[in-house]
Amino acid sequence: MAEITAQRVKELRERTGAGMMECKTALTEAKGDLAEAEVVLRKRGISSAGKKSSRATRQGLISSYIHPGGQLGVLIEVNCESDFVARTEDFQELVRDLAMHIAAADPKFIRKEEVDEATLAREKDIQKARAINEGKPEKVAEKIVEGRMAKFYEEVCLYEQPFVKESTMSVDQVIKTKIAKLGENISVARFVRFKVGETAAAETASAE
Repeated sequence: MAEITAQRVKELRERTGAGMMECKTALTEAKGDLAEAEVVLRKRGISSAGKKSSRATRQGLISSYIHPGGQLGVLIEVNCESDFVARTEDFQELVRDLAMHIAAADPKFIRKEEVDEATLAREKDIQKARAINEGKPEKVAEKIVEGRMAKFYEEVCLYEQPFVKESTMSVDQVIKTKIAKLGENISVARFVRFKVGETAAAETASAE
């Protein structure tokens, strides 16, 4: 067991933004292991963040990210509960990181609940046909579809995607960790991703 020194507590505080006593307790539980203590705090943070998820978010920021070269850009609105939190560096960093993530990961929806029925039905048909073509019986194919739909959500829904700066966490977990740190509900309201040439490509495809 590593010694739980004031310096170790301070380092954990700087990594997570949690309170001194919370950090000390987490380090004790993790037997002095910093990485494990951070996991402990994240789990607690995510748990406490869930209690704030129903609170209204009427403040926030609109921000943008333009990828070097000017060929790809994102405009995003992220909401919180107060103007005070919206002005904090932590919140502004989150908004910038989310914009950059969207540029890199190209999500089509914010949450999986927002995926429309037509898109869901089409994807389920594709995955079922794929499983049957692989020689799976129909009942087995249905179960395979359920598993593959989880992967589909992870690919197209922002909150389900692995965060580009920390792939061991989903975007949802990153947001909830920030909720725990700042003490307010935070939610992505909307985003638009622009890529040079996409409009022309879409017009060509619709004309064919």
